[in-house]
Parts: sequence; structure tokens; C-alpha cells
Amino acid sequence: MRLKDKVVLMTGGTSGIGQAAAELFAAEGARVAFTGRRAERGEAVAAKIRESGGQTIFIPGDVTLPKDCELAIAETRRAFGRIDILFNNAGVVTSGTAEKTSEADWQLTMDTNVTAVWRMSRLIVPVMRAQGGGAIVNNASDWGIVGGRQAVAYCASKGAVVLMTKAMALDHARENIRINAVCPGDTFVERWNEQGYFRDSGGMGETLQALGEALPLGRVARAEEIARAVLFLASDESSFMTGAALLVDGGNTAN
Repeated sequence: MRLKDKVVLMTGGTSGIGQAAAELFAAEGARVAFTGRRAERGEAVAAKIRESGGQTIFIPGDVTLPKDCELAIAETRRAFGRIDILFNNAGVVTSGTAEKTSEADWQLTMDTNVTAVWRMSRLIVPVMRAQGGGAIVNNASDWGIVGGRQAVAYCASKGAVVLMTKAMALDHARENIRINAVCPGDTFVERWNEQGYFRDSGGMGETLQALGEALPLGRVARAEEIARAVLFLASDESSFMTGAALLVDGGNTAN
């Protein structure tokens, strides 16, 4: 019960790392509010958490829309009275070199991965300050630390998240607001199947094996493994950490 009596708000909680974190946080005693664009999926995740004895609400919304970000915070406070932890998880993955990245893909990546993180943080800091503190965890990437091929917009966005995390941590450290980033490596999530990630790559098994073989640990991560790192950064177990970019990448950046 590492988050007993804490209130968590997370974006992008309807699948993958977000869903795993929502379920884990609820199991650790938190009251969890989460957002997402897929209403049916969000309600299913919320029902699963409640069936396990957790307290949660799902708030349909798109983090690229200012009004939806404001609504998420307002609805969380209305339901639970406060917000102790913000997990900025929502994100998109786009591929392409600088030459092959379209204006639309660039803008979508920045709006979702960078601007939404800034916007949610800007809105939550006054709430946490008034409460006497809090914790923000931003979902970055190992490709926010080192470059990756065919992913210019994605790498740029996650690098921005890492430096934004550090800058905000310095700004708010004396207000008892800790701000850290988790930097996952390749992590299998359900949406890889939904988005046809394996369609032209020899199937899921072969693709995951190839991705894993490129990593020192020899496999890709499970969403629950990343969620546990987020839990550490969100809980008092990391009470002397702020401005950190915690790598959970199977050793990728050690090469």
C-alpha cells in the first residue's frame, strides 16, 4: 500500500503502460483518475480496477485539447478532493527521418508528447503548491537520452520531455514538488497489434525476438515492469529524487 490515501491523475491510461500503472497504483492504495480518447476502452479498464477493489474514475479526453486537460484536473478534484501525483503518460510514436517526416506527423508528435506534458504540469503545479507538495512523473524514453534511427520527431519530443523535467524540477524543488521522468526502452503494448506493427515484419514473435536480441537483457519490457518504475518515482520511496531521468531500457543505453 505504498500509495495509500494518495490521489493520482494520469493521462493515457486506457492501454499499455498507462493501464498497467493505473491498475498497479490502485492496488497500492491510490485513488486513480485517468484519461484517454477511447471511451469504451477506458470504461473497461475502470471496471476491471473496481472489480479488484480499487477506486477509480475514467475521464474521456484528448490531451492535445486545453479544455480536456482542464476538465481532467477539475473532475479529479471533484471526485477525490485533491491530486497528489500526476503521471504524464499519453504519447504517440511516429517514424521517419527529418526528410520523410510530414508536417502533420511532426505537429501531432509535439502536441501530444511535449505540449500536453507542459500544459498538464502548468495546470497541476498551483494545485500541488496549495496542498503542500506532490509528485509529477513524465513518460520520456531511452530515445530521449540517445538518438534512434528513423524517428526524428519522436526522439526530439522525448528529449524535450527529459530537459523539461529537469527544468521544472529545479523551479519547484523548494515547493516540495518532485518532478522526474521515466525513460522506457522497447516495451510490448497491445496497441502494437492494433496499429499493425507486426503486419509486414514476419509476425509478432519474430519481431519481438529481433527487438529483444538487440538489447543486453535479450528481450523487450513488459508494461508492468515500466509501471513499477513509475510507482517508485511517484511514491515516497524516491523522496530524495527530483530532476532524474530513470532509464528502464534493458541496458540499451549502456552499449
